[in-house]
Amino acid sequence: MTAIVKLKFFLEKHGFHVSSRLADALGMRASSVRLFFIYISFVTAGLGFGVYLTLAFWIRLKDLIRAKRTSVFDI
Repeated sequence: MTAIVKLKFFLEKHGFHVSSRLADALGMRASSVRLFFIYISFVTAGLGFGVYLTLAFWIRLKDLIRAKRTSVFDI
């Protein structure tokens, strides 16, 4: 077996074991716990991107409102 396949089996074995133990502790199905983690990862990535776009819009708006003067004689 190649190293990549061994790594994949190792991560699947131990990664799924974590979600199945958590599901057993919460009294849920393991597939529901895995789906929850997938959805949460998309939400957190989306929130970060949304904050980035909001800040970029804010800075652009500030630059449009505030006129940039290059010299003291522009007053």
